[in-house]
Amino acid sequence: MKLNKLVGLLAVLLLNVSVLEAKQPKHVVFVGFDGWGAYSMPKADMPNVKSLMDAGAWTMKKRSVLPSSSAINWASIFMGVGTEGHGYTEWGSRTPEIPSIALSEHGIFPTIFTIVREQKPEAATGVIHEWEGIAYLVDTLALSHHRHVPSGENNDSRAVTAAAVDYIMSARPLLLAVTYDNPDHVGHAAGHDTPEYYDILTYVDARLGEIIEATKRAGIYDDTVFIVTSDHGGVGCVHGGKSLMEMETPLVMAGPGIKNVGELKSAVMQFDVAPTIASLLGVTPPQPWTGRAVTEALE
Repeated sequence: MKLNKLVGLLAVLLLNVSVLEAKQPKHVVFVGFDGWGAYSMPKADMPNVKSLMDAGAWTMKKRSVLPSSSAINWASIFMGVGTEGHGYTEWGSRTPEIPSIALSEHGIFPTIFTIVREQKPEAATGVIHEWEGIAYLVDTLALSHHRHVPSGENNDSRAVTAAAVDYIMSARPLLLAVTYDNPDHVGHAAGHDTPEYYDILTYVDARLGEIIEATKRAGIYDDTVFIVTSDHGGVGCVHGGKSLMEMETPLVMAGPGIKNVGELKSAVMQFDVAPTIASLLGVTPPQPWTGRAVTEALE
């Protein structure tokens, strides 16, 4: 009898371990749309984003740090800390105007890419981006692959998408971040909440679809978490202020390790994204990070 109980207990333990392993993603693909305000979603024709929402967890109330501009908020997303910690204070900051509260061995505040390189040194990691300013916020020395691919004429994002697809197919990276700049371009030129703005959201959503399809072709789709988000929104042709149209941004997550809970009840800030990625990849956040993993969404 005791032997049977022992065998049964071991079987349960092995089953639990296998379930945990099955839910641990082997890849995270992060896609960022610069200037994508959460206010847009009721009107936006974004079938790929909405399919991920249906399959996972999301919020339209993730809040930017101040000021609600690009470099400051991409830094917070990748660095797990607010403006006061990383020290980037201008929309186009390339170096911190306030000395960062901590530095990695590469002389930059530790990013999610920094800690993945330290804790999983053999892992393939990449950042591919349209806006050149991203290069100053991700610790390029910690990356396996880095490419700046400017958008083409008439807000053409096919080149950056092709670069992302190629890298997924060739490297099957543990962590890849791809950022698109064109929603912000259109927001400044034609204005937020305009027909032109909704057209560009539909366009970049189609590029997201190509990236998702690439993971299927690479054979990693079932092991991949997709995280789609933004740095800030906008009002009229500007951003940087304190209105919720500028400050509230979408966060959409789906894949192994993400619960299918739909809309999140948790309060979420920009600097919570990096700790969430760290939790998904099984790496430990550094002490200077102040963000917290969005545990409501995690298995």
